[in-house]
Amino acid sequence: MNLTLKGAIAAIFLIVSLAASVLAGPFEDGTAAYGKGDYATALRLLRPLAEQGLAKAQILLGVMYARGQGVAQNFGEAMKWYRRAADQGDAAAQTALGAIYANGLGVPQDQAKAMEWFRKAADQGFATAQNDLGSMYDRGDGVPQDYAEAMKWYRRAADQGYANAQSNLAIMYNNGHGVPQDYAEGLKWSRLAAEQGFAAAQYLVASAYANGQGVPQNYTEAAKWAQGAADQGSAIAQYYLGLAYGNGQGVSQDFVRSYMWFEVSAAHGYKDAIQGREAAAKQMTVVQIEVAQKLARDWKPTANPAGLLR
Repeated sequence: MNLTLKGAIAAIFLIVSLAASVLAGPFEDGTAAYGKGDYATALRLLRPLAEQGLAKAQILLGVMYARGQGVAQNFGEAMKWYRRAADQGDAAAQTALGAIYANGLGVPQDQAKAMEWFRKAADQGFATAQNDLGSMYDRGDGVPQDYAEAMKWYRRAADQGYANAQSNLAIMYNNGHGVPQDYAEGLKWSRLAAEQGFAAAQYLVASAYANGQGVPQNYTEAAKWAQGAADQGSAIAQYYLGLAYGNGQGVSQDFVRSYMWFEVSAAHGYKDAIQGREAAAKQMTVVQIEVAQKLARDWKPTANPAGLLR
């Protein structure tokens, strides 16, 4: 459940940035310093505000301890500051606290406590927490697995435009979990998230086109959407591009590109890519392999999204 904490922190950043625009003075200066990576100044300005009880300062201080920014990483301290804000009813802090328990970061893993904090935030309409609560029901973490309940919470978050939840809702429709299997409905939700740049959803759209699920089969569209996810670091999308270039499906056949994407995918831990890379190498010269290896070494992701389908 490591992605849960990243999602909670991303939500905190959004809320803090919005708060900074209306709270003048030390808080605004502190968040500006944080945004510039000047963590020493951010700590100097935000800590007194956090100690005075300003929830937004408390949760940003918690983030800094959780990430080890300007201080030694300390999940105990992060939890302390999250709790102070959570006890004031701050939904972002409640979600972060739930993520701490869900991941067992600095405390024993406790799914029941994670559920308790996620629900507090979800009941306030906080989309990140609603999605996390849906995930708990989806997997049966801390509660009996319940796809119908998972669907309910995913949908509440998805209806707010939360891309992660839209992607999860798409998977539920594709798998027929809690609803009749419906690829067209799955594609609708995955496309909404994909158009926001959410890598996992971009791969779902690519898969739908590649397999003709909910849409006529179209390898060109599949390659286009897979490229978007691969560029962000999705190993499974990178593997798909390796196949696409190797087979010339939706793109011109290019074994250098095929090898390169298999190599990048394998470096991200996708084991099937190793076999693909070896198959591509059999079609290549030594010079071509060297070029592909250099392309793979030089590759850099365009983003570091919160959720990736590996």
